[in-house]
Parts: sequence; structure tokens; C-alpha cells
Amino acid sequence: MTFAVPDSVRPLRDAVHAFVTERVEPAEDVLHRGGPGAGTVLRALQEEARKEGLWALGHPAELGGGGLPFLDYVYVNEVQGRSEFGQLALGTFTLQDSLMLHEFAGPEQRERFLAPLVRAEIWPSFAMTEPAVSGSDPTQLRTSAVLDGDEWVINGHKWFTTGANRAAYTTVMCRTEPDAPPHLAFSMILVPTDTPGYTIVRDTPVLGLDGGHCEVRYDNVRVPSANLLGPRGQGFVIAQRRLGPGRIFHCMRWLGQAQRAFDLMCRRLHDRSAFGRPLADKQLMRQHVFDSYTEIQSARLLTLHAAQAIDRGEQARVEIGAVKVAGARMLHNVIDRAVQVYGAAGLTPDTPLDRMYRHARAARVYDGPDEVHIDSVGRRILGEYAAGGNWEFGLR
Repeated sequence: MTFAVPDSVRPLRDAVHAFVTERVEPAEDVLHRGGPGAGTVLRALQEEARKEGLWALGHPAELGGGGLPFLDYVYVNEVQGRSEFGQLALGTFTLQDSLMLHEFAGPEQRERFLAPLVRAEIWPSFAMTEPAVSGSDPTQLRTSAVLDGDEWVINGHKWFTTGANRAAYTTVMCRTEPDAPPHLAFSMILVPTDTPGYTIVRDTPVLGLDGGHCEVRYDNVRVPSANLLGPRGQGFVIAQRRLGPGRIFHCMRWLGQAQRAFDLMCRRLHDRSAFGRPLADKQLMRQHVFDSYTEIQSARLLTLHAAQAIDRGEQARVEIGAVKVAGARMLHNVIDRAVQVYGAAGLTPDTPLDRMYRHARAARVYDGPDEVHIDSVGRRILGEYAAGGNWEFGLR
């Protein structure tokens, strides 16, 4: 295991880094404003990425993607993650859903949804969380689906369905087996967003940011029985297969966000003076640099270690849970220090830090709050000792 970017990945990583820093980051103001102008800019960036061989690098090659192994993708995704629009411009924003459909979708579903996803012709969305139920205990989800002839009839109330306001379909976690044990009671069903009864209640801002986190009601929504994704009662299995890689994708991008904040902080320390000396000469400012350096490097090694385990075909639940918590904390801490170094300017839209900071705080909640992952990792490690074994880090 090494921090160095492998020679085989370096040219591609450098090309993605240049694309993000030279073209995506300068376009952020336009993309944040939204509207037709933002759409035009985004489509132009996507077309440039296709022409330059940078499109959908993490998607399997058989789907038309770049086919990068998980470990190699870490090095690319961390520079793509410098901008919140990086994955949109480079065609990887559908990766979680593409991998899920690639594993579980039938032929008709693959043709209707999977191929257009990889080409970024349609947007996906995923509905699991409900406002009336603790998200950390998904066995309590209430949205139900009942088979009526050759149709599923869905009723329920979801929120934080990210991207539903522009998605072509939503993958909905539903209770379909009411008499089964909790982890075998749910299934996944694909619901086109133009289906009658599918109603977007609102786009819920997150810490003041409009990010397409939608609240959706399902009132007697009818879809064909063929829209079932995978076997009945396997909703939890499918959700874990989607969320596991998704969590480490987040961690990869957080490294890029942290690097960007670190760059901004260090340059500010040289450019700004106080009491007749550059801030870089102040010991307390150097403490910010030291703490950020060690946290970024620690999270990076954890991320690479988890990706390596996934490449070996392991579920890597301990590794993913650990890096999800450590990565989110690292991201928040590094951006927080950068804001502190910028002072009043760091609290304004004059730098990217104000948006980055708010996104970073949300990272400790979505895809499972810190507390759930901490408990799970601790329980699994202690379980090894309870069984008479131990946890040898060098062998994991």
C-alpha cells in the first residue's frame, strides 16, 4: 500500500485534475445559479469529457464506461471530487445506481434504464428514508407495495430522495412481505417519476442549500410487476450492495474537497498578513496545517485500504464503516480550519468554502449517521475476539 499514484493511473489522474481545475471549477458560479445557462454549460462540459476520453471512468467497460478497478478509481475520483460538479461533468454521478442495475436488473430494465444512465441521458433517484421513521433503523420503514394482478400498488411517504425533481425513475424500498422477518420483508421496485400518484411534495433545502433532496408521496402508485428489481424480499441485500460502494465513493470525493480546502488555506496563510507578518509565520496557523495534513493522509490511507479490500472481492464492512466516519470528520475539520484562516471572508460566498462547509456537515448524516457506523465497526471487531480470534491490522 502506498500513497503514490501508480504510473499506470497517473496520466489519467492528471488529465482529470486539469479538467476539473481548469474547466469545472471556473464554471461553478454559473452551475450554482441553475437555469438554462447552467444546463448549456454542463452539457458542453460533458461533451468535452467524452471527446477527451474522461467520461464515466468508474463504470464497467461492458456498460460503455472506463472500467477502472476500484483502487485505481480512488486516485481519479479524489481529484474529480474537488468540485461538487465534477461527477456530473465527467459522467459518474449515476455510478451507484448503474452498478446496482448492472447486478440486479433484468433485460427489459437494463435496456430502459441502465444504458441511458451510463450515457447520462436520464437521472436516477433512490428512495429509502422516511420522515416518520428513524433512518438508522430501516426495518421500521412503512412504505408498502402490494401485488394486484400484474401490478405493484405502492403507498407511502419518502424524503431525501436525491434528484427526484429531475429523475426519470426512483428505486423505491417497499415492504412487500409483511409476515417475513424484518430483513426479508422489503423489496426494491423501479418507479418512473411520471407515474400517476407519484407526487413531489417539496425540494428540501439542506443547511440552506437546494440540492434536489425531495420529499415524495406515493398514493396508489401502480407499476408493472416486472419493475421489481431483483428477487422479492431482497431489498436489504440490494440496498447494501448499493450503499457500500456509495459510501467509499463519497470518501474518495471528500479527499478532493479536503485537498481543495487545504490548498486555499495554505495559500491564504502566505497571502495574508497580520501584525506586520504573514499568517504563515504564526505558530497557531501552522497547527492548522499540521492537523489538516495528518487527517487527510490518515483518511486517504483508510480509503485506499477499503478500496483494496473491495478489489479483492470482500464486503469490507469494517473498512467502509471506518473510513465513512473518519472521512466525514476529516472533511469537516479541514474545511472548518480553512474557514477560520479566511476569517470573515470564509463565511461569505467569496470563496467556495461556505458551500463546502455546509456539504461537509451533512456528510456525517447521510448514508448512515456516524453513530451507526461506529457501533457496527466496534461490534464486528469485538465479535472476532468473542469467537476466539483477534484483529490483526497487517493481515486485513
